[in-house]
Amino acid sequence: MSRGAANFYTSDQVSVQPVTFKNQYGMNVAGNLFVPNNIDRNTTNPAIVVGHPMGAVKEQSANMYATKMAERGFVTMSLDLSFWGHSAEDFSAAVDYLRTQSFVDRERIGALGICGSGSFVISAAKIDPRIKSVATVSMYDMGAANRDGLRNAVTLEQRRQILQQAAEQRDVEFGGGDVAQ
Repeated sequence: MSRGAANFYTSDQVSVQPVTFKNQYGMNVAGNLFVPNNIDRNTTNPAIVVGHPMGAVKEQSANMYATKMAERGFVTMSLDLSFWGHSAEDFSAAVDYLRTQSFVDRERIGALGICGSGSFVISAAKIDPRIKSVATVSMYDMGAANRDGLRNAVTLEQRRQILQQAAEQRDVEFGGGDVAQ
């Protein structure tokens, strides 16, 4: 049972612990740490950070992938990503956390992104050399979707207008003006 529902995969081979840690922006990141029950905590072990699809939370598919990988001997962590723009930072923050665990090999940490977080995990790995391997499942390029719209519906001129409006709104808000809805 997961939070009263019997529709989420669990394993008697894996222990799960909720964790919370801060990313570099000082925001709380909520995660679930999955540790194989038969792990030797006196040695270091490989680890994987698992991100969820957009529109989902860690308790959905990310927990299942994390559990399945933990059954195969990895220390894993599923996490609830912050805002899309800071999601790459959340992967690095999870690596920060995992590297503090005495039973995690600091040089063998990978990341798995499902759907929209697949593009985030690639972005994170491009700037964080501590992420040694990357895998994606049904990756969706959220950056292109935001830039170009679905099926390239946003023209270059429309994109420039959107960026200009956003820049002007930042000036308004920084000066104490109303937040745009």
